Amino acid sequence: MIHPWHDVRPGLKNAPLPTHFRSIIEIPKGSSNKYELDKQTGMLRLDRVLSSAVYYPANYGFIPQTLAEDHDPLDVLVFCTEKVPTMCICEARAIGVMTMIDDGDPDHKIISVLINDSEFEEYQTIQNFPKHTFKMLKRFFEDYKQLEGKQVEVDEIQPAERAHEIIEASLARYSEARQSGVL
Repeated sequence: MIHPWHDVRPGLKNAPLPTHFRSIIEIPKGSSNKYELDKQTGMLRLDRVLSSAVYYPANYGFIPQTLAEDHDPLDVLVFCTEKVPTMCICEARAIGVMTMIDDGDPDHKIISVLINDSEFEEYQTIQNFPKHTFKMLKRFFEDYKQLEGKQVEVDEIQPAERAHEIIEASLARYSEARQSGVL
């Protein structure tokens, strides 16, 4: 069985990492179910149902063969016209990053748009993305953590260049962990 974290290549044929990449969707936009990748099996498990009238504002998943500072695959939000089913591979382009401080540790969320979605192709940078969308993102992550009794701090949205640095560091961290047998 193919493991989505370890066996799916993150890069695309005709576009360079870290600007363009594959992502695996865990949670479709509009969902109140929080699914997570089971690292051992590669299957999705239902972690919880969000405890209020909140829902994911974008398709949510991870970039394969990455290891974030929280020891999970690097999180990604993929904006596109439609909701994407779970475990679907999407080709995306990074336009920015939102960093949360979750229990004292950084938790980066790469903000991306689906490649070949005409509604989002004009968004090359975070600067021309709707400001209200960022308010929704920030509020979503603050609210759903608060309802769990956890405190989270959401930093300002940073540009694509910062997202690229985080993706590169996460790819290197994953490679190092695989080579040393940690993963």
